Amino acid sequence: MRIYSDNNRKELVSVICNQCKKKLKVENGIVKEGCFCGNSQFGYFSNKDGMKYLFDLCEECYDKMTAGFAIPVEEEEAKELL
Repeated sequence: MRIYSDNNRKELVSVICNQCKKKLKVENGIVKEGCFCGNSQFGYFSNKDGMKYLFDLCEECYDKMTAGFAIPVEEEEAKELL
């Protein structure tokens, strides 16, 4: 869950893990620790037509979630870190 300074989403103030409610470190609008940002919009042919879902997971909750996958998450090394 992301909290911004105003309704225009100008500056990120806080990020809270949607699973465990851990408050992640944010400085000057930048998340300073591992965070998975889920963002999905469902289209036609689903039970969630037109709905958009946003959530954040701390690194520990991300690891717990993906550990249960029947097919492992694909991993590759990033060429640039933003």
